[in-house]
Amino acid sequence: MRPFLIIHTPRSDYYHMPIIVDAHEDLANNILALGRDYTRSAAETRLIERGTPNPERNGDALLGWPDYQRGMVAVVFGTLFASPRRLLKPDQLWDNQVYNDIEEAHRLYWSQLEAYERLFDQHPDKFRRVDSRSDLKEVLAYWMQQPSQEHEPIHGYAEEAKQTLEEEPTEQPGRPVGVVILMEGAEGIRTPGELEDWWAGGVRIIGPAWGSNQYCGGTHEPGPLTRQGYALLEAMAGLGFILDLSHMDVKAALQSLDVYPGTIIASHANPLGMLPGSDSNRHLPDSVIRGLIERDGVIGIVPYNLFLKVGWVKGDRKDAVSLRDVVAHIDYICQMAGDALHVGLGSDFEGGFGLQSTPAEVESIADLQKLGPLLSEKGYNSADIEAILGGNWIRMLENSLPE
Repeated sequence: MRPFLIIHTPRSDYYHMPIIVDAHEDLANNILALGRDYTRSAAETRLIERGTPNPERNGDALLGWPDYQRGMVAVVFGTLFASPRRLLKPDQLWDNQVYNDIEEAHRLYWSQLEAYERLFDQHPDKFRRVDSRSDLKEVLAYWMQQPSQEHEPIHGYAEEAKQTLEEEPTEQPGRPVGVVILMEGAEGIRTPGELEDWWAGGVRIIGPAWGSNQYCGGTHEPGPLTRQGYALLEAMAGLGFILDLSHMDVKAALQSLDVYPGTIIASHANPLGMLPGSDSNRHLPDSVIRGLIERDGVIGIVPYNLFLKVGWVKGDRKDAVSLRDVVAHIDYICQMAGDALHVGLGSDFEGGFGLQSTPAEVESIADLQKLGPLLSEKGYNSADIEAILGGNWIRMLENSLPE
């Protein structure tokens, strides 16, 4: 790959907030397990949950519809995710989104899909399902017709939320957020023959692994694609699913890159090369990154402190990691690719961690807009920044979703 030669662009070139696409959010899981209401702001949720077990269980909230509006977050990939009980830690025994076998996984994944349907039905002004190019175009039209605002630091955020809670509820004008359904871990699919049902239900992206399962090895549980895994990929390709390599073991990911003819992404995964000393198969080695680049894939960087800096542990100072570390992970992939077309954001916010485990500058998902000026300082121009924050995911969806 040729080196990515950055031509410095003055900061004055960065005027407006570009659209953000976040490729990984466990919304349905948190709705059902924690009772979170994503029509509220993250700050409101934090106030409501003060004194409850939720902050200890999943960290303080980072997501909410007002934050999407504030940060120009137009599209998110909303996951279906439940974890196998065998991988539960002692402090996770409260979780009701865990399964013992594939029958329980199947039931839980369908219940999460139904949770999204209720969200769309009850709040169509705030959340819309995106399972086709026409849906995507319709959602983006709302965000394109209103000019972006210049990004300003958020002051008095918690006080603003407190005042909102004390006031009479009012209708908030805004734009609907598009939700693309992503199945994380394929144990909800008992056999490849069920894929047509999941497609009809609106699922468009499947990541076969979380831990290991009947299809392949996963995080902390290495292993290649199994015979059933190859059958799953063949059936997925026939229907047009997007394949997500996140959490797949390296051997299974490389096999998938060789055989899967459709679109391949990594919705939320960071480069192993930026994490010296890590031996986790959760991160992407250069071989997988190169394979994704060659297949025109996109990789979503996770702004989770543990995935940004080796040695950070829960309880460490939040300011030990900054958004400049996120920029460094983004830049690693851009330099390998020779362009800015293969990287995006996959926050995984509230996917087992919250405010306490994110870079110092982050108060909510809206603060991911602060990456723009930092990328500009690094030498990325406005077109690069727009691509990284959302444009690359939009291109991928436009090329991969059905009409």
